[in-house]
Amino acid sequence: MTTRIDTRFAELKKQGRAAFVTYVMAGDPDPTTSLEIVKALPKAGSDVIELGIPFTDPMADGPSIQAAGLRALKVGMTLKKTLDLVRGFRKVDNVTPLVLMGYYNPIYIYGVDKFLADAKSSGVDGLIIVDLPPEEDDELCIPALKAGLNFIRLATPTTDDKRLPAVLTNTSGFVYYVSIAGITGAAAADANVVGQAVARIKRHTGLPICVGFGIRTPEAARAIAEKADGSVVGTALVDALKNSLDAEGRATAKTVNAVAELTAALAQGVKAAKQAAE
Repeated sequence: MTTRIDTRFAELKKQGRAAFVTYVMAGDPDPTTSLEIVKALPKAGSDVIELGIPFTDPMADGPSIQAAGLRALKVGMTLKKTLDLVRGFRKVDNVTPLVLMGYYNPIYIYGVDKFLADAKSSGVDGLIIVDLPPEEDDELCIPALKAGLNFIRLATPTTDDKRLPAVLTNTSGFVYYVSIAGITGAAAADANVVGQAVARIKRHTGLPICVGFGIRTPEAARAIAEKADGSVVGTALVDALKNSLDAEGRATAKTVNAVAELTAALAQGVKAAKQAAE
C-alpha cells in the first residue's frame, strides 16, 4: 500500500528537506470558509494537511483548538460534513496528503466500516485518533490499514523505550512526536530536546518523524525542521483565523488570507532548514 503520505515523504527526502504539516479545524469558522482555507494551504506551502474533526471533549487540545471545534460545532459541522469538505478539496487537489485528526467517539457513532469506506472514497489518506492506544488496535487501526489508510500514532516525551515498540506497531505514514508534555499550544518546543527524542525514536523505526505541539513561528518551525522530518503547526494557524473574525465570530474578507499568509511564512522557515542543512 502506497498512499499520498508515503509518496510525499519520499519526494521530500529526495529534495533533502523536512515536511511542513498544517493543522486546521474542519468547519471553522463555517464550512464554506473552511474549504477555502484548506484549498489555500498547499498553495501557501503546506506539504501535508491535518484536518481536525470537531468534537465536544477534545482532551489533548488546548483552548485555541477547543474553541475552533466549538465554532465548527456551532455552525453544524459533523463528521459527515467533514468528509464532504475533503471531497470538495479533492476536486481541486488530488496530490496533497490529507489526514483526519480527532477522537474515536464520532467515528464509533458514525460506524467504523461505513466511516472507513467513506473516508477512503472521499480522499482521506490517514488518521490520527488521539484516544485509541495500541491495545485497542482491533477497534480502528487494523481495519483502517486494511482499508488502505495510514494510521499515524502519537509518541510523547513520556513514551520510553519499553513502550515505543507497542506505539510503533501498526503505525504507518509517519510518527507524530508530541514535543511537550501537555495540551496543544501550552508551551514552546525546545529544538535540542526534540532532536534527542527524534534520534531515539529513529533507532526504533524507519518512518518519518514529524514534531508538533509548541511550534508557532517561522524560526521555531525551522529549528524543528533541522531536527526532524517535519514540523507541525496548528494552534498558531487557528489563532490567526480567530483573530480575523468579526465580533460575532464570523468569517471576514481577511480570514482565508490570514491563515494563508502565516502558512507561507512558516513554510519559508521549514524550507530555510533545508538550506541550513545543505
